[in-house]
Amino acid sequence: MTTFNLGDKVPDFTLPTTNGEKFSFVSHQNQHRSWHLIIFFRGSWCPVCNHDLKELEESKSFFEGKNVHLISISTDQLDNLKEMVDKHNLTFTVLADEDLKTLKAYDVFYHGEDAPYEDHGTHGEPAYFLVDENGQLLYQQRQTSPFGRPSSTELRKIVQYIGKNLKTN
Repeated sequence: MTTFNLGDKVPDFTLPTTNGEKFSFVSHQNQHRSWHLIIFFRGSWCPVCNHDLKELEESKSFFEGKNVHLISISTDQLDNLKEMVDKHNLTFTVLADEDLKTLKAYDVFYHGEDAPYEDHGTHGEPAYFLVDENGQLLYQQRQTSPFGRPSSTELRKIVQYIGKNLKTN
């Protein structure tokens, strides 16, 4: 099991986007030199996820104003994610991790066939990672169910709090 401590460098990943391109985290980070909020969500079929992603879209200008790029990742099929992005007019990056490599690298909980309760089949659960411009972890939260995840408002507070209280070397 992978354990991340605050300040650890997070793993790189390359995944397909809903607009047909390949997204490399390290390349994007090197190009933008900004913080990134990496959000794992259950899938296009999840009403709680859809609500949360729409709220993030509404808050996108806040995050951009704090130089934070939003990246969302699901184990759902790319075609399903494309439909969801189009339906909700999402403009931040949405990635498909169908082979579960990134989910495993970030040790995100996977609700597999062996899970002790029935829950919409197999899928990744919500997780959140705030990463600085050097790829170092500033915040993390991993869920084992759809509930208890931070709202868009709470994520905004987390970004503000960490930005205000970040130690300088």
